[in-house]
Amino acid sequence: MSPGSRNRDIGPEADLLAKKENLRQRARILGAVRGFFLDHGYLEVETPYIVETPIPEAHIEYVETPRGVLHPSPEIYMKRLLSAGYDRIFQIARCFREGERGDRHIREFTLLEWYRTGIGYLELMDECEFMIRSVAKKLGLGRTLPRGGRALSLESPWERIPVTEAFERYSPMPAAEALERDRFDEMLGIHVEPCLGTDAPAFIYDYPASRASLSRLRAGDPSLCERFELYMGGLEIANGFSELTDPGEQRERFLRETDIRRASGLKVFPLPESFLRALENMPRSAGIALGLDRLVMVFRDCARIDDVVAFTPEDG
Repeated sequence: MSPGSRNRDIGPEADLLAKKENLRQRARILGAVRGFFLDHGYLEVETPYIVETPIPEAHIEYVETPRGVLHPSPEIYMKRLLSAGYDRIFQIARCFREGERGDRHIREFTLLEWYRTGIGYLELMDECEFMIRSVAKKLGLGRTLPRGGRALSLESPWERIPVTEAFERYSPMPAAEALERDRFDEMLGIHVEPCLGTDAPAFIYDYPASRASLSRLRAGDPSLCERFELYMGGLEIANGFSELTDPGEQRERFLRETDIRRASGLKVFPLPESFLRALENMPRSAGIALGLDRLVMVFRDCARIDDVVAFTPEDG
C-alpha cells in the first residue's frame, strides 16, 4: 500500500472518531424520541422500504433498485394502517432521495413520521412542540440551546405565523405575487426560511392550496391548506398537515404531479392504487414527517448534516 492510499484510508476513520460524541448523543436522542411515543400510547410500526409505486411528487428523484423504488417516505403504508383501524402510529425510518446533497441534505436520511386519528393540524403542532420539549428535557438540555452563535429558547408557546404573514415580514414580494410569478419556492427558500425560528422555534402554517401536497384544504377557505412546517434556528425540521381523505381529489392531485414529472423529463410511475383505495376508509387524522438528522443538528449545534451521521455517500 502506498503512503497516499494509506492517508486516504485513515481519513474517514479519523472523521468518525472526531464525531463520536455527536453519534453517541444521536443515539440518546433517538432513544428519547422512541420513548416519548411509546409512553404516549403510540404503536411503533415498520413498513416496506422498497415500493413499486411511490407517491408521485413533481420534483423528487427516486432511488431505484431492480425490485422497485427505495421509499422517500413511509407515508403511503402508514396511512393504509390508519385506514385499517390503527389510531396512533409512529416509525423511525431510513428514507432515500436521489440528487439531494448539501450541508442540510443527504441521499439517505432518517425520518420520524407519526400519525394520529381524530385530530387536525393545529393539535398536531401542539403535540410536535410537546414532543421536542419533552425530549430536550429528558436529555437534560435545558430551556435554551446554543444555535449558530445565538440562544434558541425552547420555552412554550412557540410562535405560529401564517405563511402570508411570513412573506410580509421577510420576502421582497407578498405570497400572492410570488405564486403568480412562479417564484413562491424561491422567495420562501432564499428570504423567508433563514429568518424563521432564529431565537425560538416557529411554525408557519396555512400554505397556499397549490402547495397542499397530501393535505386537506382549509375548511371555509379552500385557497389555503391545513399544512405547517416547523423551523428551528432557520432550519426546516418538520412538515405536517391534516390528512386529505378524499380519494377522488387525491387522484387528481397525483395526476397533476405526474404531468409535471413527465414535462420535466422525470420518470413517471403508475399511481399507488392500493393507497387510493385505502383513503375511502381513512378517518379524520393528521400526520407529520420530522427530519431526525436535522433535529440532532439543532440539539448538537451542528451546521452540517455530515457531522451527525456516521457515513456519508463520499465515504465509500
